[in-house]
Amino acid sequence: MRKRKSNIFRGVDWILILLYLTFIFLGWISIYAATYSETQYELLDFSTKYGKQFIWILLSFALIIIILAIDKKFYENFSGVFYLVSMLSLIGLFIFGNNINGATSWYSFGSFGIQPSEFAKTATALAIANFLNERNQDLKKLPNQLKAFGIIFFPAILITLQPDPGSALVYGSLIFVLYRFGLPIYYIIIGFLALILFIVTLYFGYANTLVIAFILITLFFIYLKYKNKKFFRQNWMRFLVIYFFTGLFIFSVDFVFNNIFEQRHRDRFDILLGKTEDTQDIGYNTAQSVITISSGGLQGKGFLQGDRTQGDFVPEQQTDYIFSVVGEEWGFLGSSLVILLFVAFLLRILHIAERQKSIFSKVFAYATVAIFFFHFTINIGMVIGILPTIGIPLPFFSYGGSSLWGFTILLFILIRLDADRIYEW
Repeated sequence: MRKRKSNIFRGVDWILILLYLTFIFLGWISIYAATYSETQYELLDFSTKYGKQFIWILLSFALIIIILAIDKKFYENFSGVFYLVSMLSLIGLFIFGNNINGATSWYSFGSFGIQPSEFAKTATALAIANFLNERNQDLKKLPNQLKAFGIIFFPAILITLQPDPGSALVYGSLIFVLYRFGLPIYYIIIGFLALILFIVTLYFGYANTLVIAFILITLFFIYLKYKNKKFFRQNWMRFLVIYFFTGLFIFSVDFVFNNIFEQRHRDRFDILLGKTEDTQDIGYNTAQSVITISSGGLQGKGFLQGDRTQGDFVPEQQTDYIFSVVGEEWGFLGSSLVILLFVAFLLRILHIAERQKSIFSKVFAYATVAIFFFHFTINIGMVIGILPTIGIPLPFFSYGGSSLWGFTILLFILIRLDADRIYEW
């Protein structure tokens, strides 16, 4: 490997940096619009939410300089340390954490708070990249598969217990990274089937679902026996195992839903599945968000001209529902432009992933795009009412220092790793 030049910006991907700066600017003016008040209108009033976000943005620029100045090998060599510290910070929440909105997800320091789960995503991406790099991508072996799953799902379990199951779901996106590097596809299939089974169980109840599932499995086995009697005789024990774990999963859905999920989570699923009509309580935010976006029409109402945004029709609009500000003030055209910019952002990261020469950098790049894609897709789907509200931010747009720093660290570690590709042989 050739030695990297002293200029920390040499080799960086300026397209990604330009998109980052664009998102930061658009996100900040959206937060400004969502929290603007005619009685409190100073642009840099640091007592306001948009003022605090501006401070986090300035600190992000300092953080970027530090990330780019650190040698690439540091991130690889200390990935295990980052992961360990991150997991300890998640465990510490159960002792020292502050409960906000029903979840013990924050450390409070005066008027500021830190949410460790936002940083755990980067630590997990680094850890899985280092693991696959050391194991030379060998995910055909069961021990390696179990270790990789452990790295991914350990933080997800800790976050679920806070309870913040929405944030925990993000880690599921890393399974697609494992698939890209050799994980058998049947894990993806099992995951999708489990998701379908989870939803069906919630809708029909565990007793009805158990009967339906066993009938379908039995019909499938009869079909296999008809096609290949020898195959069925040799694998009948596996079929019994499938019966057992299917039944166990269906019963666990009822337990998880009623004992781990909080009432607000249960209500949101009931609304999504059409079991409950609610536009004034749990479903109020989503209903108002959809109305607010649609009110923007084709061209929008203009900056600070959104009457629904200024009227606070969408509570805490500057966080998870920030895209509704875009929809009302910038209209369909502005919203489409933001979505297209995110698509370009994701495609650029995929392009960067493919051009990496080291396994570590390539895995981390794919983990980065998986995390950003999940946040983007789920948040937009949530805001327009086609997905349940699970409380995850829109990258670089939603208010919050932890999310801004978490996404900034994730992105610029990737940019730093990519900058050294021209020095690798």
